[in-house]
Amino acid sequence: MTADLKLKMQKNSELVECELKALLERDKDAEIEIIFEAERYSLLGGGKRIRPFITMEVCRMLGGDERAALRFACALEMIHVYSLIHDDLPCMDNDDMRRGKPTNHKVFGYSTAMLAGDALLTRAFFTASTNPYASAEASVEAVRLLSKAAGDEGMIGGQIMDLAGEKKSFELSQIVRLHSMKTGALIECAAYLGCLSAGYKPDSAEAERAVSYAKNVGLAFQVIDDILDVTSDEGTLGKSVNSDAESNKSTFVTSLGIDEAKKYAEALTAEAISQISELEHSETLTDLAVYLLDRTY
Repeated sequence: MTADLKLKMQKNSELVECELKALLERDKDAEIEIIFEAERYSLLGGGKRIRPFITMEVCRMLGGDERAALRFACALEMIHVYSLIHDDLPCMDNDDMRRGKPTNHKVFGYSTAMLAGDALLTRAFFTASTNPYASAEASVEAVRLLSKAAGDEGMIGGQIMDLAGEKKSFELSQIVRLHSMKTGALIECAAYLGCLSAGYKPDSAEAERAVSYAKNVGLAFQVIDDILDVTSDEGTLGKSVNSDAESNKSTFVTSLGIDEAKKYAEALTAEAISQISELEHSETLTDLAVYLLDRTY
């Protein structure tokens, strides 16, 4: 990672963290305080904040209002974190560690963790629909984009395929579809939201390039995740490793092998850079694509 990108990601994470904290600090009710604690535990628990970073940087690249982008980015991060809480539950991946600390259900119990995820999902739509820096039209469109990316034709559909993968093997095309939905849909949505914040509609040429970039970056991100799952360790990643292998799930590594999977990720990254480099002021997003390819955690 370049020093410039590292600084930008750090500043962006601090900005997002501060906004998320402010959005949750308003909630004070002694009788149900436990649900707010559970939400804060996971939402303010760190992480790369890749999706909010893409939203913010696409908006900046296109000269949009960062304040509008920030609120949409926070809504997207709420959905991402809700999905992590639910993914970690015993009925899903049954993981004990996330971002270097015990998963939500290990701290608050199964039922509260499940409800914390539900609360973050619904909070995301409230956050997007009440964005004070965006027009009513833009807010409605943001909710539509978030709903589609998080729903049965997006992340949820990918999760269903993922569960099915515990009982049968997938061809490479199915693995690509699975992760384009489960992981890629929210990352594509991040680019859409950045464009929306800058006044560009989803069918604009700029949005098409930004979303193509995000689509390729999102898939490359998952390929590298699969590689790290078998080459790294829990201490480095901050979460359980080899869980997919233990569940006999088909991954990019089981399908292609480590070397070919890395080449595939490189090709996806090259395509992402090719798409975004056609737009002015896209250097930061280019650097991000390279970093995500070369990351070790």
